[in-house]
Amino acid sequence: MKYNDKKIVALCGGIGGSKLVLGLNNILDQKNLSIIANTGDDFLHLGFYICPDIDTVIYTLAGVSNTETGWGREDETWKTLDVLKELGADTWFQLGDKDLAIHLFRSKEKRNGVLLTTITRKITNKFGLKTNVLPMSNHPVQTFLETEDGEMSFQDYFVRNKCKPKVINILFKSKKPVATDAVKRSLMDKNLDGIIFCPSNPYLSIDPILSINRIRKLIENQKKPRIAISPIVGHDSVKGPTSKLMKEMGVEVSSLSIAKHYKGLIDGIVIDHEDEQQAEEIREMGIEVKLSKIIVETEEEKMRLAKESLDFIKEIGS
Repeated sequence: MKYNDKKIVALCGGIGGSKLVLGLNNILDQKNLSIIANTGDDFLHLGFYICPDIDTVIYTLAGVSNTETGWGREDETWKTLDVLKELGADTWFQLGDKDLAIHLFRSKEKRNGVLLTTITRKITNKFGLKTNVLPMSNHPVQTFLETEDGEMSFQDYFVRNKCKPKVINILFKSKKPVATDAVKRSLMDKNLDGIIFCPSNPYLSIDPILSINRIRKLIENQKKPRIAISPIVGHDSVKGPTSKLMKEMGVEVSSLSIAKHYKGLIDGIVIDHEDEQQAEEIREMGIEVKLSKIIVETEEEKMRLAKESLDFIKEIGS
C-alpha cells in the first residue's frame, strides 16, 4: 500500500500520542498530516504561556525531544531555573533553557495579539516541519480535576501533585470553546482518508478536544473511517495515569471500556494481541477490531503501528 499520499487527521495529547504521530509523520507526506493537539493542559507559569502537549508533539516530530524524561528538549541546560530557585521563585514546573526560549517566543507573540494557531505554525516551520500541528482552539480550554483534595488544574494534579489525589470527576472550563478555522478545515476536507484517535489518555488528552462541540459534531458526522488506538494493554495503561483514573471513576480498565468511551465517534479500534478476548464484544457494538502490538519503543515500531493503522482505515473504507 502506498502511504505518502494518504490524508489523515490525528487527535493527539502528549507523550503517548506523539509516538504514533511520529510514525505517521515518517510515512505520510507531512503536509497531508494534520494533528489536532490538546490544549487543555496549557497554563500560565511565571508569566509564560506554556503548551505542554503542542511542544511535546513538535519536539518529537523534529527529533529534539528528551527521550529519557519523555518531555522537554534533548541536551537541555537549567541555568535559568537555577537562578529562579535562588530568587525564591516557584519552580515545581521544570523549565529548561531551550524549552524556555519557546515559551518566551510564544508569550511575546500572544501579547502582540497573534493567534495560537499562527504561533504554532511559526514554531513548526522553524523546526523544519511541514506537518499541520493544530491547537484545538485559539481560546483557553482548561482541564480541571475534582479530587478528594479539592478541585485542581491539570498541571497542579499531574506535575505538582504527581497524580496522587483520587479523582472524582474531570471538568473542562472555557469562556469560548471554539474550534479553530484550521481544525474545521482539516475535518471537513473532502480529500480526507480517515481520522485517528492516538493512544493518548482518553480522559485528559482526547476528551478536552471533544469537549468543543463543533469538533465532536464534525467527527460524529464524518463519513470517512475513524479509528482509535487503545492506550490500554491487558488491564493497565501504556503510559501515564489512564488506568488510575479509570479505576477511581469506576470504569473497568480494558480496551473494551475505551471502545465504549468512543462509541459513536469511531468505526474501528486497534487493540493489543493480549486483549483478543475482548474483540468479539467490541465488534458486537458495531466497532471493527484490529489486533496489533500496541507498545512501541523504536522508530521502526512506531512506523509499523502507523502503517497498520492506515491499513485498517483502508480496510474499513473498502
